[in-house]
Amino acid sequence: MRKQLFVFIALLIAVSKEGVLVENNAQAAPNELSITDNRQPIAIFDAQRAFAILEKQCEFGPRPPGSIAHRQTQNYLFTELQKYANNVELQPCQYEVDGVTLRLNNILAEFRPKAEAIPPVAGVEPIGETLLLAAHWDTRPFADRDPTPENQHKPILGANDGASGVAVLLEIARVLSLHPPPRRIVIVLFDGEDYGRSVDNMFIGSRFFAQNLGKWKPDYGILLDMVGDKDLSLPIERYSWEANREFTQAIWNRASTLGLVPFQQRLGAAILDDHVPLIKVGIPMVNIIDFTYPYWHTVEDTVDKCSPKSLEVVATLVISIIYDGL
Repeated sequence: MRKQLFVFIALLIAVSKEGVLVENNAQAAPNELSITDNRQPIAIFDAQRAFAILEKQCEFGPRPPGSIAHRQTQNYLFTELQKYANNVELQPCQYEVDGVTLRLNNILAEFRPKAEAIPPVAGVEPIGETLLLAAHWDTRPFADRDPTPENQHKPILGANDGASGVAVLLEIARVLSLHPPPRRIVIVLFDGEDYGRSVDNMFIGSRFFAQNLGKWKPDYGILLDMVGDKDLSLPIERYSWEANREFTQAIWNRASTLGLVPFQQRLGAAILDDHVPLIKVGIPMVNIIDFTYPYWHTVEDTVDKCSPKSLEVVATLVISIIYDGL
């Protein structure tokens, strides 16, 4: 039987204002992770389905901008989101680098809310009505951190660094289609995150999105990057913390409440990533990232290094925030 995550409208597990864990008498069934109250389950996150999405992306091969695999992956992701979202669009972006014109596309999907009160979100005033969920879908054109010099010019497969966050969000998209959320959800898959050898030529899609928000403007957001590692480790990313401590801490507190062990109550590194351009334009953004991944930017970033369980852990937190606020 596939491992499944049963998600309910509100948490029975909670933390009081004093930080004391409230007793939870509900018990999860074997091989299931439950967020429960006395009402009926509203959604199922399927970790095996999410992992299959990770594998599918990797079947196309390395996916750097300009490659055939990049175009094939874009078509696949766009088509999948069309099955679930109220609206899906490409956001084209041209970028000149080293005499090459990159033709990039962010993939944007909208999920409209139910007409009901929106649960509160810590650190967001007024209460945010649009939550952005983001990941990057491109992969790095060169394995510049590979320990073998002859591999350093090769493109990476990006099972974790590229496919993992996207896999979580596409499976969450299916959940949202079954049970419309209490707040508007925008999923953005950024292109061109990992292209350049310097940060000047990275985060291309997110920088373009941040300057062209239009109708897609969120009140706050969560970025997922490298969340598939079998040995998942998720300390608090420092730029997120410095930009909006209350919002960031509330997310890690929720993870603790849910018993999600990989989320560590300590500050980690400050990581330049797709959340930074949005922070710079005033959008509270939190980066959930495992930066201890030993295969980062190497040819060994492959499917066998990833785990359905890790995808499920991250999805548990994100789905809780979607339906219950913070």
